[in-house]
Amino acid sequence: MKIYGRGTIHDILGDLVVYRSLTPADDRLPGFAEIAAKIGLDADCPPRKSDTTYGVAVSRLLCLARRLEAQSAPIRRIFYIGDTRMNDGLAFKSICHAGQWPGIAFIGCETAEPARLDIEQDGALSLVFSNRWSALRDAETIAQRIGLAIDEHTAVVIDLDKTALGARGRNDAVIDRVRVNAAQRTVSSLLGDGFDVETFQAAYDRLNQPEYHPFTADNQDYLVYVCLILGTGFISLDVLLSRICRGTLAWFDQFLEEVDDRASRLPEDVRTLHRRFRERVARHDPTPFKAFRCCEYLETAGRMGSLPDDAPVKRLMQQEITLTEEVREVAARWRERGALLFGLSDKPDEACYPTDEQAAVGLLPLHRMETHAVGE
Repeated sequence: MKIYGRGTIHDILGDLVVYRSLTPADDRLPGFAEIAAKIGLDADCPPRKSDTTYGVAVSRLLCLARRLEAQSAPIRRIFYIGDTRMNDGLAFKSICHAGQWPGIAFIGCETAEPARLDIEQDGALSLVFSNRWSALRDAETIAQRIGLAIDEHTAVVIDLDKTALGARGRNDAVIDRVRVNAAQRTVSSLLGDGFDVETFQAAYDRLNQPEYHPFTADNQDYLVYVCLILGTGFISLDVLLSRICRGTLAWFDQFLEEVDDRASRLPEDVRTLHRRFRERVARHDPTPFKAFRCCEYLETAGRMGSLPDDAPVKRLMQQEITLTEEVREVAARWRERGALLFGLSDKPDEACYPTDEQAAVGLLPLHRMETHAVGE
């Protein structure tokens, strides 16, 4: 592995990025509420990557973004770069189906196994799976073999988390650690001396497993809230898990109502947090634990480009969230050919943008923060 200087996501994509709200950072493009009204979606509930309507919204944004710079070059194909078979694979397919475009998705995940590359065909869509991010440099050869050009009629859609930043299998553990640190700091600040890090971590690790996703809705805000409530002694982890398994506590909303019924038993700061959290859930806010997400932003920003340029690569990969050089390289090459470059992230906006107070002291949106680029 080698360090290739420093850079930002903005160097690659400009402000053509969207986070969970699906409102672009580029203010030349309309927000999700305006788009939703025109395409028949609920403006209060932006779809997630795994939702079929996600592709409807993103395809609309891609077309609008293309018109900003090249009205005479409509999109005719998609090249998608991501890191997960399920979420990125579904997002890629829904975008292509919504726009009626053929396309290729490169799904990378570095492993220690011998290098391999598999191609799955689904009609006009091709999914390329590789356990080497360096294989992305050969993507054009693969595209040519399949019969898709990468030119001014191509929209290159780049996943941000664990793809362009913190490549899965290489550097993604830092992203996971940042989130856990943010959760610990947030819960600790609310529980004070009553915070037990081992108890918290045991609950977080257990409930963060796929078998409990039906209960937590695979929502980190919900998960951290549950760990907070467990930390107050309101209910033990063993009792909670037993009730989930028996089906007597099947849904998060049910848990939230039970806490509300006995909220007077909670410490004052936690009771205040619970009340605001519950109000946001009632408004269908997908990120109701704002303090946690604000802390996640600060933790993430602290891991961007924080080490000196002469730091060993291994240390960088263990302590910083780094740019994936292979993604940066192909993106620069394809931009020169006229392709549209657009970034997607399912990370909540609150974990990606500074507050007004933070911006006033010089903090930037994550896609504008500089960090080291690392690649093979």
